[in-house]
Amino acid sequence: PAVPEKAVRFSFTVMSISLLMEDGEEEEEGEKEKKKESVIIFQEPKPNSEMSCKPLCLMFVDESDHETLTAVLGPVAAERSAMKRSRLILSIGGLPRFFSFQFRGSGYDEKMVRDVEGLEASGSMYVCTLCDSTRAEASRNMVLHSVTRSHEENLERYETWRTNPFSESADELRDRVKGVSAKPFLETQPTLDALHCDIGNATEFYKIFQDEIGEVFLKTNPGREERR
Repeated sequence: PAVPEKAVRFSFTVMSISLLMEDGEEEEEGEKEKKKESVIIFQEPKPNSEMSCKPLCLMFVDESDHETLTAVLGPVAAERSAMKRSRLILSIGGLPRFFSFQFRGSGYDEKMVRDVEGLEASGSMYVCTLCDSTRAEASRNMVLHSVTRSHEENLERYETWRTNPFSESADELRDRVKGVSAKPFLETQPTLDALHCDIGNATEFYKIFQDEIGEVFLKTNPGREERR
């Protein structure tokens, strides 16, 4: 088969290392509780540098090719999930030290987010990767919205899409799952790279630029006609 013209580089960076310190005991409602504070002992100053990003794999694949992407990144996602549920024990200075891992995915564009979270492609009626807005809803309200989607919810919606427990029609089922059509296999963090949010930001910045270019700030309470 022809080699895809796109490549996906999947790498990791140690962003920070922190210690969980126990700070004495407090008496609360007849019970003793230990206060725990986190102290950061290392923080990567240049997380996007090639010196700190360690590549896990480099693949020639279009991110819209869900089957190939799943096959390549599936083991990575499984390993990451296993590390999140376990603890690493190392002997340091003759004492056992316990380490737990927290992962935060970043650097995904909208197309990649849609693929790894099981969402329909960018031409979908559900335009936003952060909320459940349709194109019509987004056009009426391009500024005010909140982050409502989550990885766990996408997994639940995929099971609903796969099993159709209420025996609904295709349109009713699609409306229920809000654009989820494949199994999510990699958790991502909400970012600004979502169409609905981009439209809202562009609208607000456009207003600001217009006011700056027109030097509206020089006038006291300008009317609508003056702004235009």
